[in-house]
Amino acid sequence: MIRSIMSVGGLTLLSRITGFARDIVLASFLGAGLVADAFVVAQRLPNHLRSIFGEGAFNSAFVPAYSREMAIHGSAKAQNFAGKILSVLVATLTILSIFALWQMPLVIELLAPGFSNDPNKYALTIELTRITFPYLLLVSIVTLLSGVLNAHNRFASAAAAPILLNVSVVVFVGFAFLFPSAGHAAAWGVTIAGIFEILILLVNARRAGCLPKFQWPILDTSLRGFFRSLGPAVVSSGGIQIAMFADTILASLMPTGSVSAIYYADRIYQLPVGIIAVAAGTVLLPVMSKHLGVEDTAKAERAQNKVIGMTFALTLPFFVAFILIPDLIFDALFLHGAFTKEASLAASSVLSAYALGLIPIMLLRPVSYGFLARQDTYSPLIASVFGIGSNVFLKFLLYAEFGAAGLAYATAMGAWVTFAILGYLGFRKKYLRIDRSLIRIIFSTLISACILASFTYFMSSTIFNSIIYNEKLSAVLNLIALSVSGFVIYSTCFLIFIKMIFRSKIS
Repeated sequence: MIRSIMSVGGLTLLSRITGFARDIVLASFLGAGLVADAFVVAQRLPNHLRSIFGEGAFNSAFVPAYSREMAIHGSAKAQNFAGKILSVLVATLTILSIFALWQMPLVIELLAPGFSNDPNKYALTIELTRITFPYLLLVSIVTLLSGVLNAHNRFASAAAAPILLNVSVVVFVGFAFLFPSAGHAAAWGVTIAGIFEILILLVNARRAGCLPKFQWPILDTSLRGFFRSLGPAVVSSGGIQIAMFADTILASLMPTGSVSAIYYADRIYQLPVGIIAVAAGTVLLPVMSKHLGVEDTAKAERAQNKVIGMTFALTLPFFVAFILIPDLIFDALFLHGAFTKEASLAASSVLSAYALGLIPIMLLRPVSYGFLARQDTYSPLIASVFGIGSNVFLKFLLYAEFGAAGLAYATAMGAWVTFAILGYLGFRKKYLRIDRSLIRIIFSTLISACILASFTYFMSSTIFNSIIYNEKLSAVLNLIALSVSGFVIYSTCFLIFIKMIFRSKIS
């Protein structure tokens, strides 16, 4: 399992690296102004809906159901089940897409009401969203094929597919002179990427012998079970997206550049989420589902504890960096072309606010999979409702005083509420059992993170700031030096404390 996580994590890391390249190119060409705000909303809308009807809710219901169907009835029955789900998915999203393209001005009025005060920004956002919206259908099919491949222990192609999105956007932006604006080029890059993602997964699913075919969706026991799990999962994922919709709505009422600042900060913030939490969850959910399908609870719990410990240990360095050096991160990565120092400062303040919720966001996945692998989607729903409710309430409370950073503070606090409730329910239902090995990892991680934080604070505020006087070059060198030295210090301290304090063997 750990080998699979590292494989997925490696490809996801490559995806995030190419994603950084994409965002650096976008920042350089689009900056953080009108065109950037319009493009961010244009790509955010299909991604919001994808998270409701695709990746988030769909994976939570489909992967456990498909894995159980395969474990109990075999691959043929599982593929038949996947074919029925594919038919429902394509039909539903095709109808939704046609309606959205027809009523796009109304959709933008609801999603970004502040844009209507700027006719140019409003018109451009409508135009770009009509280009990107078909990506919703394309990437939802990709999500289903990824779930099927993951259940057959084939993780690589699904993890590699997002790389195509990043490459496609960079290539299209490189030919921006052929389009009305760089925003148009980037929007077309998004939609064309969805086509290539489907093609690569179709080829791999056929090679693996698990390619689902369209089936008439007869409402049998397996399909009813899927929809029973899907309903609460959609509400749960929908709650998260409601909070993100609130971000977009409120940010559209702020000065131009606020939507872009949230976007760029979120891209950095999602780095550990994408590399660590998503990779670990991609492997953990089907593994736990299979163990519980044959009633081997002990193995399922051990797998969950391993992933929680690994996730926590890998998260803390990011937490330290996002809290202590967010301005250095943005100066090094994005300070170029149309992306100004003012934009860097605005985005860094949002990142440091997001960082306060990084730990619960990272741990929510492995904790929630203890419920989802048992096809209990109601408990995560309860936690999500309270967390999202507090999140949205705090957004409206904080945005006027703190601006874009206030929206990020609310997100962080909402994440802690969700995590606390889900953890309590996990202990109460005995879906979450912490073993001694996990406790050792937690304590070793906390001590090592304190040492790393002290080092980062001292070095970032004294020595490295006086190496070179060119702001961009200085920031790049400082970030590289801190990253390398911080990695060495943190990993060394972690291994020492694991071995010496707790006298534990290191595997």
